[in-house]
Amino acid sequence: MLTYATTSNILIFPPVLRGKSLVFPSATESSYVTLQPVAFDHLSAFTLCMRIASEQRRSYSLFSYATSGSDNELLLWRNEDATFSVYLSGKIFPFVLPDITALMRHLCVSWVSTSGRIAIWLDGVRSLRHVGHQGGQLRGGGTMILGQEQDKVGGKFDVKQCFVGEVTDVNMWDRVLSPTEIRAISQGGCHQAGGNIIDWATVGHEAAGTVSFRDNEDCTI
Repeated sequence: MLTYATTSNILIFPPVLRGKSLVFPSATESSYVTLQPVAFDHLSAFTLCMRIASEQRRSYSLFSYATSGSDNELLLWRNEDATFSVYLSGKIFPFVLPDITALMRHLCVSWVSTSGRIAIWLDGVRSLRHVGHQGGQLRGGGTMILGQEQDKVGGKFDVKQCFVGEVTDVNMWDRVLSPTEIRAISQGGCHQAGGNIIDWATVGHEAAGTVSFRDNEDCTI
């Protein structure tokens, strides 16, 4: 069954995202989903994973986390030339990867402060590692949004930067997952355990605009 948020209201529906996909059907600056993760003061490591598909060829946001100190505290960005960028506290780290297409792909990004190692995993295969934001932290107290890129906390969206496509199984951990764990998650669908910061099965969320919630046909509850 499909359900839609409206542009005049912010809805909290469905109450559980397990087995659901979010579909952003068209380019707009008013459609987005705000996630309500487990609160944290700061993170010295993380792994963020999701399943995603899009036919857009322009640049767009895959995941936007903004704080009062940086609107790009953590941003996963697909560039117009089909490269990817990871933003950490405003610093940019580019990656050349196979492009996101209409086929659902599993995407993870990991970072750890002690070594500064940043890597992206696509369908269980790791990219080369970059080093950045060594000794730094991911600050807490911000806003996590799917579908838009935040130029200020919770807003100032640009229709040219919005996501159009489908996303599901967004999970985040406060550590770097092992290669074995990431490969298992990439193959395991929605029955894998969720993250301890974002757990797709239980995370609170608010939707605005014309986002639709659809049953994830790759997942049998």
